[in-house]
Amino acid sequence: MMLPNQIKEKARNISLMIFDVDGVLTDGTLVYGANGEELKHFNVKDGVGIKLLQTYGIHVAIISAKESAPLRKRITDLGIKHAYLACKDKLVALNELKSKLGLEDEHIAYCGDDVIDLKVMKQIGLAMAPNDAYEMVKKHSDYVTHAMGGKGVAREVADVLLSSRMDLERAYIKAMLPEFEDKK
Repeated sequence: MMLPNQIKEKARNISLMIFDVDGVLTDGTLVYGANGEELKHFNVKDGVGIKLLQTYGIHVAIISAKESAPLRKRITDLGIKHAYLACKDKLVALNELKSKLGLEDEHIAYCGDDVIDLKVMKQIGLAMAPNDAYEMVKKHSDYVTHAMGGKGVAREVADVLLSSRMDLERAYIKAMLPEFEDKK
């Protein structure tokens, strides 16, 4: 993966990758079951990317305006330790995470798709958005993925961060080990 030098330099400094959920880890479609329960579609490739980030010491967090049982299950399955759900002010969550992990803005990346994400995206070191994000959000992003929301955005983001540090084929060796599938 060839990255422009400015993106590669910013990516190399990232210690925390934060993802929005709807429109980033999902395609943004809301699906309700017959009893009103919310259903979500997650991409398995994104899960590999998220687990790889954690394997290489990059913290992963979720900050989402919504909360659902499927989302809580996905967070648990991926071993994500930092999750802010039903979050009305994402900047407050960001500041709490920064304090908890002892990080500066330039060590944080965020991937969001809509205007609710802009306050955070304007503050952190590396702002990213899916290809189908709202235009204003893409305008304020350092990197726009080739992938659409829910279609491998987190995997592409992981590749950007990891390729800034090492050869991707080397990075993926850990994903081929049997213990990689173990829950964290």
